[in-house]
Amino acid sequence: MSRLVPPHGGGPLKPLLLTGAALAETREKAKTLPRVMMSSRETCDLIMLGIGAFTPLDGFMGKADWQSVCDHTRRADGLFWPIPITLSVSEAQADDLALGQEVALVDEESNETMGTLVIGEKYSIDKQHECRSVFQTDDMEHPGVQKVMNQGAINLAGSVKVVSEGEFPERYPGIYKRPAETRAMFEERKWHQVAAFQTRNPMHRSHEYLAKVAIEILDGVLVHQVLGKLKPGDIPAEVRARAIDVLLENYFTKGTVIQAGYPMEMRYAGPKEALLHALFRQNYGCSHLIVGRDHAGVGDYYGPFDAQYIFDQVSETDLRTRPLKIDWTFYCYKCAGMASMKTCPHDKEDRLLLSGTKLRKMLSEGEQPPAEFSRPEVVRILQEYYAGLEEKVDIKLHRAATG
Repeated sequence: MSRLVPPHGGGPLKPLLLTGAALAETREKAKTLPRVMMSSRETCDLIMLGIGAFTPLDGFMGKADWQSVCDHTRRADGLFWPIPITLSVSEAQADDLALGQEVALVDEESNETMGTLVIGEKYSIDKQHECRSVFQTDDMEHPGVQKVMNQGAINLAGSVKVVSEGEFPERYPGIYKRPAETRAMFEERKWHQVAAFQTRNPMHRSHEYLAKVAIEILDGVLVHQVLGKLKPGDIPAEVRARAIDVLLENYFTKGTVIQAGYPMEMRYAGPKEALLHALFRQNYGCSHLIVGRDHAGVGDYYGPFDAQYIFDQVSETDLRTRPLKIDWTFYCYKCAGMASMKTCPHDKEDRLLLSGTKLRKMLSEGEQPPAEFSRPEVVRILQEYYAGLEEKVDIKLHRAATG
C-alpha cells in the first residue's frame, strides 16, 4: 500500500497517452480527420492530459465546467480545479465541425499530430470574465491575459486520445518525467512526504535555502522545472538544468533531491496557478508544494504572498498537496547567512534581497553577482549563456520581482 498522496480525485492516475496497437491505429486514423491547430499552451495541456498530470480529466472542459471553474474553482460535479483547461478554434472553423465528430489535434508550431478529440460541445465564453477570474486582471500587458484574449472565439470540449509527447522526451531525456515515474522514484527511495519546488529560473541562494528547509522536515525535494514555453527574457530549460545540476552536486547531500521537468506552459496566474501547481504535483506524488514569495507571479499584479493566502481557502479534502509556506528570504550580512523575515532581527540595510529577475538582469548586463547572491558554479554557467546571446536582453524589475 503506497504511503504517497493519492492522485487528485482519489482514484488511480489517468494517463490518456495511447500505446501499442491503439497508438498505431489512432495515428493512422488521424491522417484522415479534420485538423484543429493548437497553440503551444493547448499542446502542453494535451500532453499533461496524456501523461496523467491532469488526472482525473479525460479531455478539454465543456461550458458548465468552464463556468464553474471560473466562478467556484471546481468543476460542475464539485471536483476542485482552479484554472480552466480548454481548447479554442475560430467561429468559421467551429461552423465546419459537428458535434460527435472526431478531429485531429495538431501543434501549430511543429505541425505534429498530438492526439484526437471527439467533439462533445461547442461554446463561446466571456474571455474577460475568465481573465479576471484566473489572473485577477484583464490588462493586455499580462502575458496570460494576452493568451486568453487572443485565442479563438469558440471552445471545443470532449474526450481526447493522446498520441505524442512532442519533443519533450527527446529534448530533455535526463529530466522529463511522468507522474508514474516520479511516484516510482519516491517509492524506491522510501520517500513518503515530498516537497515540490516549482521553478522557471536557475536556483539562486534563496531557492537553495527554501529547498534545504524542506529537506530538514520532509523526506526529500523534487526540484520541478517548467519545460514549456516561457516569456521573453527567461532562461531556457537546458541552461537551467545544467545550473541546477551543478548546484545539487556541490551543495546538497546526495539522495535528498531529484531534479525533474514537466511539459506545461506558464500562465503567470499567481495565486490560482499556485493551486494548479499543487494539484498536478499531487498527481506526481508530492505531499507539499514550496510556496515562497510571488509564486508564479509576473510584474506587480499580485501581492508577494497572495499565493500563500489562497491555500487558506482550500480544504485538504479538496487538495491533498499542501503548501509549505516560507517567508521572504535573503542573505543577511549581520547573520552571516541566509535568513527570512521570521528569523532575522536586523534592518533592511543589512539584507541582500534575492530574486531570479534581479539575477537575470545583472547577468544580462554583464554585472558580476555577489557571492551571497548565487553560487559561483551556477554563475559561470549563466555567464556563458548570456555571453553567447546575439541580442541584449532587456529585463524589467518590478516591485515584487518573480523568484
